[in-house]
Amino acid sequence: MAGFDALMAGYRRFRTDRWESEKPRWRELAEGQAPHAIVIACCDSRTDPATIFDAHPGEIFVVRNVANLVPPFETGGGRHGVSAALEFGVTQLEVSEIVVMGHEQCGGIEAALTGRFRGAPEGEGGFIARWMDQIDARSAAIAAEHGTGQEAARLLEEEAIRQSVTNLRTFPFVAEREAAGKLEILGCHFAFADGCLYVLDEADGEFRPA
Repeated sequence: MAGFDALMAGYRRFRTDRWESEKPRWRELAEGQAPHAIVIACCDSRTDPATIFDAHPGEIFVVRNVANLVPPFETGGGRHGVSAALEFGVTQLEVSEIVVMGHEQCGGIEAALTGRFRGAPEGEGGFIARWMDQIDARSAAIAAEHGTGQEAARLLEEEAIRQSVTNLRTFPFVAEREAAGKLEILGCHFAFADGCLYVLDEADGEFRPA
């Protein structure tokens, strides 16, 4: 079984097992949501925030994009998917935490580090290259010093998380709530191989096991 059939089979299991056993909770969720955190994660199929944080429906407001990046605050330009999600989660849902969660073996990071899609037309990697160019400066510096292997990728994964955390604070509604003690910002990195979550310590910029 593959494709849509597999998805439908999964839905039927959910409807028969989980939904039935959690029916009161789903009826409560039908009245509205009140998540406590925004989690900004990668699109990668291996990094489901609800699974990693063992969260139930309604507990986390999830924003996913290639390489879990947060662009800086800006009012012009194109469409702002991450900015809209942040605005809704912070100002309307009034979450108390924002988590940027990166991960090992990130394809977007590898593309930025190697430049594999640079100059490619849209539909052949161009959209990816344009999205990832927001970390070009850090990517070039790491590649120049460490090459483009696994160690360099881990360094850039961590740098991208630090940059996204920094960029979050360029949003006035985020910075104001953090300064008032109403909002906490956290960066972390998940490793598949050992199942370990490494948390950013902003005091020294290092990632340590949770």
